[in-house]
Amino acid sequence: MAELTGKRALFVDEYLIDLNGTQAAIRAGYSERTANEQASRLLANVSVQAQLQKRMKDREQRTEINADYVLKRLVEIDQLDVLDILQDDMSFKPLSEWPKGWRQYLVGFDIAEMFEGSGDDRSMVGLMKKIKWPDKVKNLELLGKHVNVNAFRDQVSVDVNVSLSERMAKARERASKD
Repeated sequence: MAELTGKRALFVDEYLIDLNGTQAAIRAGYSERTANEQASRLLANVSVQAQLQKRMKDREQRTEINADYVLKRLVEIDQLDVLDILQDDMSFKPLSEWPKGWRQYLVGFDIAEMFEGSGDDRSMVGLMKKIKWPDKVKNLELLGKHVNVNAFRDQVSVDVNVSLSERMAKARERASKD
C-alpha cells in the first residue's frame, strides 16, 4: 500500500477526528462547494480506505476502545441501581460510598442552598440535591442495536419479486444511456 501524501493524507487525518467526510474535505483544503463530492470520491478510493482502516485499527489497539468496551459500558449503565446511592430516607449516601459506575456515568449533579427569611434574619435551612442519570431507554436502544434486536429499527418492506428478464431490460436501458 502506497503512503498517502498531500490533501489525501490530510483528509485521512481530518476524517478520523469526527468521521464526517464533507467537513474533513473542507478542513483538508478542498472547496466547500465540492467538498461533499470530494469526500465521496476519497472515501471510495482504495488507498484512502486502506489507510483509514489501518489508522482506525491502530487507534483501537492504542486506546483499547472497541465494540466490546462500548458494550460493557452500556451494560454497566443499564445495571445502575438507585439503591446503590440512596439511604432508606431518600438522602444520598456519602459520595465515597457510591459505586464506581455511578461516579463515572452520572450526567449531572446540582446542589442548591435553601434559605429562610431575608436580610440579617436569613438563614440556611437545607440543601436541595438533584442528580441526573443516563437515559436508560436510549441506553437500551443502543444495546439493542448492538446485539441486533430489531425492536428499535424502522420496519421497511421491500418487494424483490422482479423477474430476471425485467432486470436485464433495465440493465440494457441503463447501459444504452451511458
